[in-house]
Order: sequence, then C-alpha cells, then structure tokens
Amino acid sequence: MSQAELAGRGRNRPALRLVETKDLSRDEWLSVRKNGIGGSDAAAAVGLSPYMSPLELWLIKTRSDANLPRPNPNDTTDPVYWGTLLEPIVAASYTKQTGNKVRRVNAVLRHPTIPFMLANVDREVVGCRDVQLLECKTAGEFGARLWRDGVPEYVQLQVQHQLAVTGRQAADVAVLLCGQKLEVHRIERDDGLIARLIELETAFWRFVTTDSPPPVDGSDSADRALRCLYPGAGGTVDFTDDRRLSSVFADLVAVRADIEARQQVEAKLKQTIQQAMGEADRAVFETGEVSFKRSRDGSGIDIKRLLADHPQFEPQYAITKPGSRRFLVSV
Repeated sequence: MSQAELAGRGRNRPALRLVETKDLSRDEWLSVRKNGIGGSDAAAAVGLSPYMSPLELWLIKTRSDANLPRPNPNDTTDPVYWGTLLEPIVAASYTKQTGNKVRRVNAVLRHPTIPFMLANVDREVVGCRDVQLLECKTAGEFGARLWRDGVPEYVQLQVQHQLAVTGRQAADVAVLLCGQKLEVHRIERDDGLIARLIELETAFWRFVTTDSPPPVDGSDSADRALRCLYPGAGGTVDFTDDRRLSSVFADLVAVRADIEARQQVEAKLKQTIQQAMGEADRAVFETGEVSFKRSRDGSGIDIKRLLADHPQFEPQYAITKPGSRRFLVSV
C-alpha cells in the first residue's frame, strides 16, 4: 500500500502523541525530531526551503551533522532566538485580535498511519469550528519581504504538513512583521497538495532509511553539507571515462567563462554610471535608482605592528583556525 493510500486511511483519525514535550530539554526535543520529518522540515525535504537544502536536512536526520555549525539558542542576533522568545506574545496577540482562544499542545505528534510524519504544533485553537491550529511566526526587516504577497511557500508547506498529521481542516498563521504589525492568514486544508507532499516526503525519507545522500541543489546550505560530509582525506579520483561527469565539468568551465565575461560587462556599466555621478551619492533613472555613498571611517588594531612590538603576546593569544577545502578548476 502506498503512503498516499495510508494517509487516506488515517484521514479522520487523530494524530498520535509520540512524546510529551513539557519537561523535555531542547537537546532532547531536537533528538526526537530526528526520528521523522516535522512541519518545519517539510519544505527542505521537498527542495523548496529558502534556508535548508535536502542534503543538509539529510545530514541532520541521519545524525551525521556533528560537524555542521549549530545555531546558538541564546544568541540574541539570531532570528531563531527572537522567534522562540516572541512566540507566546504572538499567540496572545492573535487571541486579542481574533477572539480565538488557544492552548499549547506540549507533544510531538505523529501521523496515525505514516510513522515518519511528525508535527510540533505551536498552538491549538479551541472552541472554533472554522480553524483548529495556530502557527506563530516572526519576521524582521529582511524576512518581512517574503510575506509581501501573503504566506511564503515554505510556510504553506509546513502548515499543510501539520494539517496532514493532525487530520485538521484549517490553520491560522499569525506573523509579527518587524516587531510592530500582526497579520493573520487562514490556510485551508488542500488534500491534493497534501497527497503530493506525502509522495515527495516519502522519497526524501527513503534517502534517510537507505543512508543515501540526496542530490545537491546549488545552495549555500548544500555547500555547508558537502564540506561536513566530505572534509577531504586526499587522493585523486579519475572521471576520464565518466561521460556524464565529464560533460558536467565541461559545462562548469563554460559557465565560469560566461560569468567572467558578464562580470566585466557589469563592471564597465557600473563604472560608467559612477563616472557620470561624480561627487553625487544618489542617481535616479526612469526605471530605478542607485546610491554611491561613502561608509563611515572605521577603527581597528594593527596586529602586525602589535606583535612586532610585543612578540611575547603571539603564543599567549594564538588560535588554530580549521582549514577548509578549496575548489579550483584547471583546464
């Protein structure tokens, strides 16, 4: 029986409470999440997340992520910190704005028939026939751009995943934009989209269960994952007789040459405008504008001179910087 058929059988059954989270530490909660695909993983699993590639998600789910950089939950410069801190405020503001009462779920939920489908629901809406779940979001100046046309695709996938796991019909997404504007968006269950989502998540989970990495997607996330997965032990591999990879290499060389030529064109066009601007720091055109402002003077420490004058400091404050692999092309 296919996963889509299993999902249909569990359509009207409530989600299973896999683990109670009220007394779980953050590390324990993260460990539980590695046992399946959660709502916030859904977009990454199907290759539609702007933040994480399928390959990086695969590393996490296969517990091969020891060398991946980890976000610090106490770092006040990280959006994750503010999202966690402001979640209760967003939920309370949602209740004030809509009149809908909410409550915590305090559990990792599991789909009744598809074991790898998990969900961590921010809040459950109580006493309302039209909506049953609440997803709380925060967006700063950069993130708010993704919300200009409504709920971003990766959040829609997260919510549809949650509706699939819980069997519910609708969810509200409450997003606090730039710390001063709360928007509420209603997302209705889409069974056609959920069926396709389950197919794609099943394909991703097969990579996990077979310990086979999914293909790269050209993102910074995939680059991080590759460096973690293959730190570099040395040696040479011969792809001379591999027609597919030889073709990929030829395409890479051609694309790099095209990029270099276009960068030269871009530099000349930019310099033409800069020369025409003279001392002005802003120029307006029919279809847009540019700015060319001088940044403020900064200050720093002349480390080379400092160590020359006080060489005894060098061994005292020396640090080791881990090396990284460099990708160089020769033709």
